[in-house]
Amino acid sequence: MFRILCLSFLLASCGGGAPKFNSVDITGAGYARDFALTDHTGAPRTLAAYRGKVVAIFFGFTQCPDVCPTTLTEMAQVKKRLGKDGDQLQVLFITVDPQRDTQAVLARYVPAFDPSFVALYGSPEQTAVTAKEFKVFYQKVTGKTATSYSIDHTAGTYIIDRKGNVRLFVRLQQGVEPLVEDVKRLLG
Repeated sequence: MFRILCLSFLLASCGGGAPKFNSVDITGAGYARDFALTDHTGAPRTLAAYRGKVVAIFFGFTQCPDVCPTTLTEMAQVKKRLGKDGDQLQVLFITVDPQRDTQAVLARYVPAFDPSFVALYGSPEQTAVTAKEFKVFYQKVTGKTATSYSIDHTAGTYIIDRKGNVRLFVRLQQGVEPLVEDVKRLLG
């Protein structure tokens, strides 16, 4: 009897089970549930507006010299490598610099990486609430002038499944192919 139980356990643990991801699996985390912001066309948006798609959410700012454009470029490559399934991936860029990242600035910047990408912004208070909900750090770093500051910020991407649940945290420069594989698993 003991052998049968051990064999059953081994077979069960080798089988399907939960999918293995390349990114950090944060399924069931009690955060990253929603936001209430405005998109670059002026429309109010919440996470529910994107149900049915896999959503990639990245926090950044348009004057970022490296991390933000690199991440958006990689996300455009992910979408392209998904082929026809790329239409089921929605990339959202949430600014942590509402002072400089106006609707007009965001409307030019984010869709330049891919026309389907959406930029989101809010008041400084809305930005703080959203960052807290997603456990995102951001802090202004003083520059030589009042408007030449930079912003230190969390440099990872959240992946939300089709039902609106946070599933993955993608580390900076994880690479395009591992993320393509993860999105395909979520599109299932």
